[in-house]
Amino acid sequence: MRRSERREILFKLLFRTEFVDISEMPEQMQMYFTVDYDEEKEIPEDIRDEIIKREEQIMEKLPEIDKEISERATGWTIDRMGKVDLAIIRLAVFEILFDDEIPVGVSINEAVELAKKYGREESGGFVNGVLAKFAK
Repeated sequence: MRRSERREILFKLLFRTEFVDISEMPEQMQMYFTVDYDEEKEIPEDIRDEIIKREEQIMEKLPEIDKEISERATGWTIDRMGKVDLAIIRLAVFEILFDDEIPVGVSINEAVELAKKYGREESGGFVNGVLAKFAK
């Protein structure tokens, strides 16, 4: 499974955190992998475990991630951002700040692509604008 496919699954899981209590996320992840995952192929257990571990790492760092986003998103607060955009930005910021294996440009580009696919018409530009401030 390509990294971009893993990232897309992770985005979908992070998006769910906006609608459920954090304590429900283990159940939500299990439900996603057993009921909601719409691909014909099964996700290998090691990749599933990797995705779950990454989601837990992001949730652990969420206060710090949100603080960094708030400091750089001029004129925007976390509460005003669209939930799709916010989930994508959080994922990319985690990668930029805490994952040295992924180049910043790749994180930004992948985030913009997710925003174009799942967000509003202007989401790609918005996500790019916020994340560009992390590239400096």
